[in-house]
Amino acid sequence: MMSGVAQTAPERTSHTGPFVVWIVLVVVGAAFAVSIDVVRGGYGIKSDEATYMATALSAAYDGDLAFERRDLERFWGIYKQGPEGIFLKRGKVVRVHRTSTFPYVGIVKRPDARTDRLYFSKALIYPIFAAPFLRLLGLNGVLLFHVLLFAIVGLCAYLFLAARSSPAAACVFTTAFLGAAALPVYGAFLMPEIFNVALVFVAYFLAFYREVSPSRRLDGLAPQLAAAVLLGFATYSKPIPNGFLIAPLVVVAAWRRQWRASIATAATFSVATACWFAFNLAVTGEFNYQGGDRKTFVSSFPFDAPDATWDRRGVSMITSGSTAHEMLTSSQLPARFARNVKYFLLGRHFGFIPYSFPGVVAILLWITSPARRDPWRVATFAAFAGGVVTLLLIFPYTWSGGGGPPGNRYLVSAYPTLFFLVPPLEAVWPGVIAWMVGALFTVKMLVSPMTAAKFTYLTTEKGLARRLPVEMTMYQDLPIMLDITRARIPYRDDPRMLLYFLDQNAFPPEPEGMWVSGSGRSDILVRTVDPIEQLEVIAHSPIPTVLSVSLGGRVVSVPIAPKMPASFTVPADGLPGYDGYVYLMTVRSSEGFTPHLVDPNSPDWRNLGAQMQFRARVRQ
Repeated sequence: MMSGVAQTAPERTSHTGPFVVWIVLVVVGAAFAVSIDVVRGGYGIKSDEATYMATALSAAYDGDLAFERRDLERFWGIYKQGPEGIFLKRGKVVRVHRTSTFPYVGIVKRPDARTDRLYFSKALIYPIFAAPFLRLLGLNGVLLFHVLLFAIVGLCAYLFLAARSSPAAACVFTTAFLGAAALPVYGAFLMPEIFNVALVFVAYFLAFYREVSPSRRLDGLAPQLAAAVLLGFATYSKPIPNGFLIAPLVVVAAWRRQWRASIATAATFSVATACWFAFNLAVTGEFNYQGGDRKTFVSSFPFDAPDATWDRRGVSMITSGSTAHEMLTSSQLPARFARNVKYFLLGRHFGFIPYSFPGVVAILLWITSPARRDPWRVATFAAFAGGVVTLLLIFPYTWSGGGGPPGNRYLVSAYPTLFFLVPPLEAVWPGVIAWMVGALFTVKMLVSPMTAAKFTYLTTEKGLARRLPVEMTMYQDLPIMLDITRARIPYRDDPRMLLYFLDQNAFPPEPEGMWVSGSGRSDILVRTVDPIEQLEVIAHSPIPTVLSVSLGGRVVSVPIAPKMPASFTVPADGLPGYDGYVYLMTVRSSEGFTPHLVDPNSPDWRNLGAQMQFRARVRQ
């Protein structure tokens, strides 16, 4: 058993210190939320904000959930730009009628006759809850909403842990769990991640506080059913992995032979989830908010011109189950799953260990204490693990949530469940360790969350994250995809070879070749249509340097004399990707120079080392 784990807390404890910390953090967070210029300070639109904020604005000011010309004008007036990346769908009119066979109810859908409105193609629950705050304080109100949600989560977390732990230990670990991970950055996104976190955290507090409370507070069926309702809301908002999180409540009640509670919990959860999907049907004509005739829009939008019809705007985004079936039946499944497990745990951009390290500490505390035998904790971990495995199996190329998020966006709402694994604590050192190690990877995010939310690719350009493996199966969703100047760059106008520059130590190809900086190692993803056997490289430099190159295999180091080109080959070792093959090119020049300092007439102030030309030899 780990030292620092206690079975009971002192009978007389003071919670004044932790309460003061909580008040200070809430006040500071609220002051930040109401005072920042959300559009300018948040660098405009991030990720899926356009859809969620357009929906919330429609609910707040129009009292409906339809996208019309006035919604476009309102959004443009606030953001000074259109709703880039918004997801919309054409609505349907639903008619319900009786049938003579089971289930004795039929549904008939017809296209919406109105062409002057569309509907939002994301979950509607978060915008509805955010709308009152948006109406009261504008976009600042949404940030304030997130601060209040954080405050509720923090209070529940502390009360749960302090029930059998010392106040100091509970306070330090609670702040570490919520602050030393990528989680706070999602507060800067005007999207439902923090809302989902709050739903799950409060639900698990209601369900399991009785397990640690000396006086069995929140005992009985009512808190359990309230928890089921909240988890139903979270499942509508994000079905995977949130749909797994009801299992511990149902299974533990059944294991204890509390059949009434188990059945009632499952039924309540099902009804709560179904009600939101039914609401989606009533509003848009589709149960599935991502189903139907769905499009995304960039640069041009419906109703922005007299001829801006549905057919003239947007890119179709039809969702079906065929992709998931293909992923689960592929012969590459075992090897791909094994790679994704490694990336999930230790990935440079989305890894669970670097960006959710307090959760790792929670798991270790649990499995090394007597609490590992608690059925409700075992069931909680099993639900978390089940959600992770499902993500890796069904979404092997986009299990982090898409859009280059900080950490794993899909996992954010399941992360709170790990807090409830933590056994009673007497010492503060688990929280201190969680803070210290977690901050090694997340401190850049915490110092400037708005910047980290918008420019997520900057986080991994420096620091310890650079030592972690690149998630090569996820190349289409890496943060660098947000910088169009460094992603999907054709090499010498060859569309069959695309380059993704993961840092600024190499530069996009020029007619004469690709320059490598002398300032450090550069990692470049190379995506090809055909598998590569090796690269044939010609490199030159005006200075003496040693150029080291690898393409997923052996490192080849070649000395280069001034103005004397060097030719060599580099063996390739890559992976099959979603639509081709992907390789990690690592290049380094031992020396560098600045062209302007060599020739004052040169306008080039870059730090350059060597210039490469290469040709891929395709595997036969």
